[in-house]
Amino acid sequence: MTAFTPAALTDPVPLLQGLLRCPSVTPKDAGALALVGQALETLGFTVTSLPFGPPEAPTPNLYARLGTARPFLCLAGHTDVVAPGPDWQHDPFSGHVEGGWIYGRGAADMKGGVAAFIAAAARRLRQGPLEGSLAFLLTGDEEGPARHGTRAVLRWMKEQGEKPDFCLLGEPTNPGQMGEMIKVGRRGSLNAVLKVPGVQGHVAYPHLADNPLHRLPALLTALTSSALDGGNQWFAPSSLQVTSIDTGNPVTNIIPAQVEIRLNIRFNNLHTGASLQKWLQEVAQAHAPGTEVAVSVSGEAFMTPAGREVALLGQAVEEVTGRRPVLDTGGGTSDARFITAMCPVAEFGLVGATMHKRDERISLASLEDLTRVTQLFMEQLGV
Repeated sequence: MTAFTPAALTDPVPLLQGLLRCPSVTPKDAGALALVGQALETLGFTVTSLPFGPPEAPTPNLYARLGTARPFLCLAGHTDVVAPGPDWQHDPFSGHVEGGWIYGRGAADMKGGVAAFIAAAARRLRQGPLEGSLAFLLTGDEEGPARHGTRAVLRWMKEQGEKPDFCLLGEPTNPGQMGEMIKVGRRGSLNAVLKVPGVQGHVAYPHLADNPLHRLPALLTALTSSALDGGNQWFAPSSLQVTSIDTGNPVTNIIPAQVEIRLNIRFNNLHTGASLQKWLQEVAQAHAPGTEVAVSVSGEAFMTPAGREVALLGQAVEEVTGRRPVLDTGGGTSDARFITAMCPVAEFGLVGATMHKRDERISLASLEDLTRVTQLFMEQLGV
């Protein structure tokens, strides 16, 4: 295990290299959260390991807090990463530094954010004791099913009376340059499976069967031809995308007994998962009676009001980077969809251009920028 000192932790690069050398591909932790825990204990945080889920394969999580006063800021993120894939220039788990860049799976998404947050805390503590309090909420299951990660930690926090005033999530929010974008909301995501029934039979005797595929054109047209909405000031229009149509039929001379449609809806705050489920059921029954509709909502749409904390975060970003960030709600989902139920949350992190790609990397300059933005935000917030 790496030995840390408070002074050494003010530099995010060695810590990030240590994290990148942990091959923490979901669901494996590979020592990543233990490394974070050691760093935070060095800074004086009380660190709690929170494995949740099945005893034989629990999801690793970590919660750490320093101070008891208000304001209470929580810094959130994850240390798990997606698989690296082949043909990297450098070992994806080496933390290689070259030409002002640091390479590794998770450098952008989002071990770089975790390292910058810890370095910002170390720099703030170098100035003196906290005026408020600071917590870290980190999970090893954001890239995976996310069943026993942040959501489970939030339940535990509620039981313990831990309620932050604001949470900053370090996902990579900037498309191309530091300072471009703060995420203040996210679209919801709904997955649905529609099972259209029929009667199996021989293709030469169609009168003895009922082909469910023949009901698909009308059903698919109804699902895809009408706009769900026109969007609003903060959100783009909701989008329905059919992702699979399957009968499981391996031969050419059988009319299938059933056809299964899979689809995803990324929806804005004009809808809820429940309202969209109701709409899907109504459309399905109108065009293919008897269709079974199974829905899974991985997160509802939400938006954090642009209040004092968001304004201070924007000011910190502009002061450090020279760019005034836009407030945005686009992209995929993040653990902010869970955190918003506990406290206001915004996201600001590194440049995400290479996340989940071969040769994922961030510039050392951007890592320093994020560290400085986070420290300045703490100070402006009064932490």
